[in-house]
Amino acid sequence: MSVLEMNHIKKSFDGNEILKDISFKVDEGDVISIIGPSGSGKSTLLRCATFLETIDDGELSYLGEQVVGSQDGKAVYGEKAKIKKAMECFGLVFQNFNLFPHYSVLKNIIDAPIRVQKRKKEEVISEARELLKKMGLEGREDAYPCQLSGGQQQRVSIARALALKPKILFFDEPTSALDPELTIEILKVIKELAKEKMTMVIVTHEMDFAKNVSSKMIFMDKGLIVEETTPEEMFNSTNKRTMEFLGKYKNVK
Repeated sequence: MSVLEMNHIKKSFDGNEILKDISFKVDEGDVISIIGPSGSGKSTLLRCATFLETIDDGELSYLGEQVVGSQDGKAVYGEKAKIKKAMECFGLVFQNFNLFPHYSVLKNIIDAPIRVQKRKKEEVISEARELLKKMGLEGREDAYPCQLSGGQQQRVSIARALALKPKILFFDEPTSALDPELTIEILKVIKELAKEKMTMVIVTHEMDFAKNVSSKMIFMDKGLIVEETTPEEMFNSTNKRTMEFLGKYKNVK
């Protein structure tokens, strides 16, 4: 089943075309890593998929239901109820954690399920504690974000996203704000989620990780999808631009 489908997506900022006719879909159980140089449109694509940015033209569907259509070269968004339903399909983990500093770890996790999803408090708290245990943060529920390391904060932010029981998780460079040791912690968590068949789309600069965890990879450059294929084929690509990009990475190693 297709969880997300984006067709002919276009997005510009101040006349600068950032996304140029982008199309791709995410099926249930897919783990898709999006790679590419800075400024290629990777994060903008995620922000458009999660309604943090509006698209200029194109079509966007969640679970087979179209939320954004195209008419006369312009994007037409569905009614608020349809968008709200689509937003319940996904969780989003940012590169800078985005935790509420004045909330405890537990309150950061339980706030949206109780307030937005109107779920029972006792049930949500129990599930949140299980998620903290899964993230290796058992006993830290009363701590505040400022009392945690960057890696711990990112694990809380992953737990918060999972608490909403999403159909798909988006990660926007989840390790870019972390040092190498803490980066490993987060990559391990994401690998475990992949083993559990969590559907994920990950914007990342961690090439080894992308190669090992992904079912598919997308290479973007200058607002276009240059290649979309398996990790094995991506790293053995004969496409000149892909070879150039991955070659620079290999040379650093």
